[in-house]
Order: sequence, then C-alpha cells, then structure tokens
Amino acid sequence: MDGGELDQHQLAGLDNRERGFSRPVEFECVGEGYRANLRYETVRVTTDTRPTQDEALTSLIHALHAQGYRQLKTQMSFRNGVYLGSQELWVEYPDPPQAEPEQSSFFDKISNWFRPRSVDGEQS
Repeated sequence: MDGGELDQHQLAGLDNRERGFSRPVEFECVGEGYRANLRYETVRVTTDTRPTQDEALTSLIHALHAQGYRQLKTQMSFRNGVYLGSQELWVEYPDPPQAEPEQSSFFDKISNWFRPRSVDGEQS
C-alpha cells in the first residue's frame, strides 16, 4: 500500500495546558498494520502498530487523554488518498472521567481547626 492510499484526519481539542489546537494526524503503513502520528509543537505522539487505521486513531486518542488532552475530536480530511475538504462530520471523543477530590463537609473543616497537632504536623 503506498502513502497516497492512507487516510488523514484533523484532530482538534485542548492540550494539557488548556490551549486550543488543531493538527493533522497522519498514518503510516507498518507491515500488516498502521501507526498514527501527531506532531504538536515539541510533542510527537506515535502509536504502536494496530491492525486498522481506526484502531491506531483510537489508540492515539487514548494516549493523548492520558497526557491531559481534553475535548478531542477528529474529522477525516483524506480517505484513500482523496481530499474530502470539510465534507465529513467531526467525531467527538468523550473525556475520561476525572477523579473527584474528596469532599469534606463544612463541619469537618471547622472541627479540623480545633484538633491538636504535633510539631511535625501529625494529629495527636
């Protein structure tokens, strides 16, 4: 398979510093599989080889989520080497659930003010 037959997607979202970005995702054929590649500023993310381009793209999304990227969405811009422009719909990827900080009640916060503490910060 030559490079002209590979898909290309536009990936948009918020980076790990909450800045908006939009960059192309390119695929490369590796043996019987595919890798997805994203270059963004000084970051380059390349997935492991996956059986399909869709699986490589999903793997890329998971890798970016793990690095703190959010509100990710893709739009196919080339299919089998043919330019699609903006004909395709954007596909949105839900953010992974965030661990919520432990909530203390108002009473717990007030009572912590009055608990004796040792010099090293441990409660006695």
